[in-house]
Formats: sequence, structure tokens, C-alpha cells
Amino acid sequence: MVTINASDFKARCLAILDEVKRTGETITILKRGRPVAQLGPAREDTGEYPQQTLRGSARIVGDILSPPLPADAWEATRAGSPCPLRDE
Repeated sequence: MVTINASDFKARCLAILDEVKRTGETITILKRGRPVAQLGPAREDTGEYPQQTLRGSARIVGDILSPPLPADAWEATRAGSPCPLRDE
């Protein structure tokens, strides 16, 4: 792994970016001898949405349209509930 001081990186930033793109190697940037960041090549954009990788990974195991609880389990539909939407 290649390391470089932050001051050197600042002075030669554009050349270092070109080198990372050309070689694909990751560079660790040091500040006072301690690593503070890593610079690596960008991933190629495939033009797809990241969610596309999830396609086909889910499985429907029940009714997805009905409410999960019966209507009488909801507080808003209980008798005596102060809900302005409930018909009385």
C-alpha cells in the first residue's frame, strides 16, 4: 500500500488522482504520520439503480394488501375512542 503525507498530497493532488485512476491502487494519506484517509479508484457506474441488485431477492409469503390486524384491534375503531373519523 502506498502512503503519502497530506502536504505532499495537497501539492500534487491532480497528478495523484491520475495515478490512482491509471493503476487502480489505493493510497493512504497521512497527517503527522498517522493515517487519516484512503484514496482509491472509483467504481464504474453501470447506469443502474443500486436497488436493482435486490431484484428477485424478496419473497411474498402472505397477503400484502390486507391490514395486518383486524379492524377491531385498532384503537381508532374501538367504541369510546375519541376519533373524529369514526362513524357513530
